[in-house]
Amino acid sequence: MKRSFLLLAALLVLVACGAADGGDMTTTTVADRSTTAEATTTTLADMTTISEPAYPVTVEADNGPVTIEAMPEAIVSLSSTATEMLFAFGAGPQVVAVDDQSNYPEDTPMTDLSGFTPNIEAILAYEPDLVLIGYDPGDLVASLEAAGVPVIYYNAALTVEDTYRQIEAIGVATGHVEESIVVSESVETELAKIAADAPDVPEDTTYYHELDNTYYTATSSTFFGQIYGMFGIDNIADPADNDGSAFGYPQLSSEFIVSADPELIFLADVLYGESAESVAARPGWEVLSAVREGNVVELDSDIASRWGPRIVDFAQSVADALEAYLSGS
Repeated sequence: MKRSFLLLAALLVLVACGAADGGDMTTTTVADRSTTAEATTTTLADMTTISEPAYPVTVEADNGPVTIEAMPEAIVSLSSTATEMLFAFGAGPQVVAVDDQSNYPEDTPMTDLSGFTPNIEAILAYEPDLVLIGYDPGDLVASLEAAGVPVIYYNAALTVEDTYRQIEAIGVATGHVEESIVVSESVETELAKIAADAPDVPEDTTYYHELDNTYYTATSSTFFGQIYGMFGIDNIADPADNDGSAFGYPQLSSEFIVSADPELIFLADVLYGESAESVAARPGWEVLSAVREGNVVELDSDIASRWGPRIVDFAQSVADALEAYLSGS
C-alpha cells in the first residue's frame, strides 16, 4: 500500500476524531506553545532556562496526557516525523530503534519495525522506556500502556502550529526542553524568511498538490495548504471541499483538474513513480498550462509528507518553483 495513502488515512482520522481530551495536570505540562501547569510546577516558559525538566513530566498528546517518570534512555520511534524531531533537537543518542520508514537523518537506527502494522512483541524486545507513534491501528496504545511503556501518539499536523507544539512537547518528554524550543523557533523564523524573500506572484496564480495518482489532494485548510498559502497562490482544490466533508483532503477527478488548468502542479508522489513525464502522458493533460510550460514540480516525497523540522525544505521547494515559474525557466 502506498505510504501517501496511509498518510491520507491518518490525516482523516485526526480531523474526524480530534485530539483526546486531557485531564488535570499535576506535573510539567505542554498542551500548546503557551500552556502553563499549576502554580506549583514548572511552566514551559520557565523551562527555557534549564537543560532538563524535573521528572516526572506530563505532556499532552493525541492519546491524552502522558506522564514520563524519568528521562527516557531507550526510545523507540514508529513515526518518521517524530524521528526527525528527536534527532533535530539532540535526542538521537536516546533512540534505540526506529521504524522502516524513518530514513532521515542517515544515522537513525532503522529496523524492520512497522509504524503501520506494528508488532507489540517486536517493539517490546527493544525494552523501550518511551515509544512515539504516528498511527494506531486500534490497540497499539493500549497494548503498550498495558506493558507499562509510556507512548506518545501524534497524528499528522493539521496546521504549522501543530509542528511547533509537537516538537516542544516531545522535547519536554525526552529531556531536551531548551533545545526543542530553539528548533521550533528556528523553523518559524526560517519559514518567515523564505516567505519574505519569495518573489511576488501574479494574483490568481493557481496550483494543484497531488498526494497520489488517484487525484487525492489537500486544500488550503490543511497543513500543506498553509505552506503554499505563505506565497499567495490559489489552490484549485478549495471549491471541491466547500462543506468540509472531505476534511480538507478531497479526491478530484481528472476532468476537474483539466478544467481548473493550474499554472503549477506539485507532485508529492514521485517516490511512487509519478513524474513530469507521467503527468504529461495522462489523457487530456497535455493541454494543461503547467504541463505545456514545464511547471510540474517533482517534490521530495518524504519532505512533502512529513511535518517536522524539514517543512523548511518543503517551503523552500515551493519558493524555488515559483522563482522558476516567474523566470520562465
